[in-house]
Amino acid sequence: MADEELLQKVQGLGDLDLAALLCLMSREHCIISTEPESLDDLVDELQLVAAQTFNLKSAVVNCTAQTTLDDFAAGILLPQSPTASANSRSSSPVLTRGHPGESYFNNKLRPSHANHNNNNNHNHNNGALRALTPLSSTPYSHHHHQSGGGGSYTHHSPQIANLVLARDLDRAPKAVQIQALELLRTRRIFTRTSVQAAPKQFLFVAVLGADSAGQARVTEHLNDFLYIAHWHDPEDGFARLEERDEQYGAGAGGLRRRDTNDDDSVIDLDGDRYHSSSESLSGESVVRRRSLRGSMSSAQYFAASSSAYEPPLPKAPTSAPTKSATATTRMQPQPIHTDFTASPPSPFPSFTESEIAALSTASRQVHIDIEVLRYQMNMVSHLRMHRAVGGGRGSGVTPFATQHFGQLMQSLAALHGLDYVTPALVVLAAKKIYLHRVRIVAPAKERSMQWGSDGAAVEQLLEGVGPEDVVEDVIGMVAAAL
Repeated sequence: MADEELLQKVQGLGDLDLAALLCLMSREHCIISTEPESLDDLVDELQLVAAQTFNLKSAVVNCTAQTTLDDFAAGILLPQSPTASANSRSSSPVLTRGHPGESYFNNKLRPSHANHNNNNNHNHNNGALRALTPLSSTPYSHHHHQSGGGGSYTHHSPQIANLVLARDLDRAPKAVQIQALELLRTRRIFTRTSVQAAPKQFLFVAVLGADSAGQARVTEHLNDFLYIAHWHDPEDGFARLEERDEQYGAGAGGLRRRDTNDDDSVIDLDGDRYHSSSESLSGESVVRRRSLRGSMSSAQYFAASSSAYEPPLPKAPTSAPTKSATATTRMQPQPIHTDFTASPPSPFPSFTESEIAALSTASRQVHIDIEVLRYQMNMVSHLRMHRAVGGGRGSGVTPFATQHFGQLMQSLAALHGLDYVTPALVVLAAKKIYLHRVRIVAPAKERSMQWGSDGAAVEQLLEGVGPEDVVEDVIGMVAAAL
């Protein structure tokens, strides 16, 4: 059982945080869906969940019918670019500015090379020339550090993001969805030039827009491999986006935030400070709250949220300044020191990798009583035999789903601080496991049609029935364990 402090943090999570936490505990993946109009907000909210709650780096793959395998493979990688010191010039493999005598062209004029005997060994000369070629100093290795003229050049191999948000994955070609399935199964992906392995903390989320919870699904095999499905109602709101709106408002000239060191100054994202009089400028006009959708992307937000102002540096002890010097100092504009690595504290709880591992260990120690296990299996049987569900593999009630069913029951018990599974947790797990799996049968293939049922009556019976209705119907039919 997890400790009380950790369980208290779990109680402060929202629905999207809990869905991600359950997947990270079981090293599984999920579908999260909402109405198509709110898909942008959902993607932004999930990126904030990854960064603030789990400290994970995320990547968004916008899938369309024209998405190729190369597009998908490149989209799941974190953006990598060589970094060089800002106050230095780049190093040249042909001319090293820090050492003028080490140029490729003037090496032939150095005395050590000009006085070579013509009878020197031919292989020795070839080796010397090879050492002087520009290609020998070009950074082709995966991690190479080269300095010249005070600058540095670092090249890192690309990495798969910890959280991959595949937006509109259901619209992608089947080949792309199969490659996504291969990524989830093997935790690696093959590109044209290399093999990329997924990080230890890895979560793949298919972010889909649908009119209802049961309509969000992907291709059959990938759909069965995904752990759970969660429907986020836009009316429930997006807590982190709302918190972002409170911290950063949008005004004339861009987003602005109030400087914590100066109550009468306003800071915009360009780093400019200007003073305002409290009599002529009210607090409402300093920070304006409005929706940032369309005016501020997640990438822009992360860049903005990392901008904070450092406390003033300690002053060295000096003699008392004269009156004229003090007046001159007040007239001069003071520099503003900006720290682009700090971020404002988040009101939401955060989880470390060790805490997630502790919850995962606690879930594996949860006991399932035989009566509760019978209740689970009765529910699975009734789902397979429901008249609105197709027969065979087309029903979606697969053995893999049953395995996920038991796994989720144990994880939910661990999050509730229990070392055993209750019937209520079985009901909760069933709603998440089968929401995207259950497939409604076509009226012509409904079972009673084999014994002469009227097609129009069957069609009317199945009209408007979705997977969520089938699960609720089965929950009402199966007697709970005592």
